[in-house]
Amino acid sequence: MNQTIAHTAAPPVETHQPSATRLGLARAGLETRMFFRERDAVIFTFAFPIIMLVLFGSIFSSQVEGTGLTVSQLYVAGLIGTAAMTGFQNLGITIAMDRDNGTLKRLAGTPLPRVSYFMGKALTTLFVSFLQVVILLIIGVTLFDLQLPSEASRWLTFAWVFVLGVLGSSLLGVAISGLPRSAKSAGAVITLPFTVLQFISGVFIPVFTLPSWLVNIASLFPLKWMCQGFRSVFLGDAGATLEIAHSYELDRVALVLGAWTVGGLLLCLMTFRWKSRRDG
Repeated sequence: MNQTIAHTAAPPVETHQPSATRLGLARAGLETRMFFRERDAVIFTFAFPIIMLVLFGSIFSSQVEGTGLTVSQLYVAGLIGTAAMTGFQNLGITIAMDRDNGTLKRLAGTPLPRVSYFMGKALTTLFVSFLQVVILLIIGVTLFDLQLPSEASRWLTFAWVFVLGVLGSSLLGVAISGLPRSAKSAGAVITLPFTVLQFISGVFIPVFTLPSWLVNIASLFPLKWMCQGFRSVFLGDAGATLEIAHSYELDRVALVLGAWTVGGLLLCLMTFRWKSRRDG
């Protein structure tokens, strides 16, 4: 009698791809560790706004007539905006370098989605910017008599302005990283517009002293609105009289920063390249 031996095939092993969010969080942890290993970059990133605050705050320490505020306190709020937007410059330059040296090309061969990559960069920038802001606030309170708000509503305003501002500027930095033709030109191409934005957005020069046409240009970009939101938190009603509209216009701040966050993500998805131009 022939015996038929039935072979039962082993069930296929199911492999579950981690979610884009999980991959993004893992990437954020890696990016943060990599950032703090680069001591030169860490020192420059943290030192620049601190040095600018101490220099400008010490040189221009007079009171703004009729407000009870000092110019130094205006600088604190403005440089907090710069700290929140450093992701634009840092990411624009570092991603251009990663693309040029082939790091992004190697990442393209992994299962890492673009959204997870953007998420990792943005969360790292969010953490680094938060540390910068804490240091600037300590200096502002200690050296320049900045009064921290006691109302929960103003801290809530700080939270959404900070998060939307950092995310929007970070995504814009990722998008603009494709503009430089090489890593060598990235610093010049990206640093110049960021520097100009700081001068026309109320960081180093009070916005009420700027020509209206410069204010109109600055209004197209997030930094002006970030600084305006932070002034509402730390300068209160006294500072509102110094605004162009004599109001902080927080509804417009939220609208512009939200639009830049959504628009920045769409721009990244449409223009981001893993490879450099010479790789095709």
